[in-house]
Amino acid sequence: MLEAVLINTAGGMTGGDDFSISLSLDEGAQLLAGTAAAEKIYRSTGADSALALTIDAATGSRCIWLPQETILFDRARLSRRIDVSLSTNARLLMAEAIVFGRSAMGEAVEEGSLIDRWRIRRGGQLVFAENVHLDGAIARTLSRPAVANGGVAVATVLAVPGEEQMIAAVRDCGEQFAGEVGISAWNGIAVARLCAPDGAALRHDLAALLSSLEVAMPRLWLQ
Repeated sequence: MLEAVLINTAGGMTGGDDFSISLSLDEGAQLLAGTAAAEKIYRSTGADSALALTIDAATGSRCIWLPQETILFDRARLSRRIDVSLSTNARLLMAEAIVFGRSAMGEAVEEGSLIDRWRIRRGGQLVFAENVHLDGAIARTLSRPAVANGGVAVATVLAVPGEEQMIAAVRDCGEQFAGEVGISAWNGIAVARLCAPDGAALRHDLAALLSSLEVAMPRLWLQ
């Protein structure tokens, strides 16, 4: 499988910045792609930082999208859009992680804005749609038991197709996780949610989850 490392801004984005990534896989292509560094979203005085990811996967192709984390700083404003178009028998595994402040440096995100919009289509049919919107007192929202119970690092892992063996494999390694991890499947897709107390614990849990699915970690994750 071809491995691609994309050069993201790394130095950071702030209000009004606009960054997009587009991946296109031809028939039968096999691609593992990720970013060279974590993406940092800095404080904004008003405008959103905009991130967009587009994936178009043709017949018989397989795309694994494993970028490094997106780190939000206090009073950051991020609007992200993810659009994926899969042929009927194309395969997808993608993981996106968001960390609210670098705990190891004593940073916290008290306020800010996050809009995260996902649309996944397969064979032209919408199979997954999700909107997340956090605005204002983010720390207070994340502290709620029904939201993140105080966790400041979250991730979503989505697989198409979602297979029962995948569900069982993730659940079997539950004792390895440092945070909370849950996975479910419906209508041919599988979605895992991860919530951890900090970015290091989240990366540990993502590595354990991907290992259980026999997915090779990007080389830059291991450095």
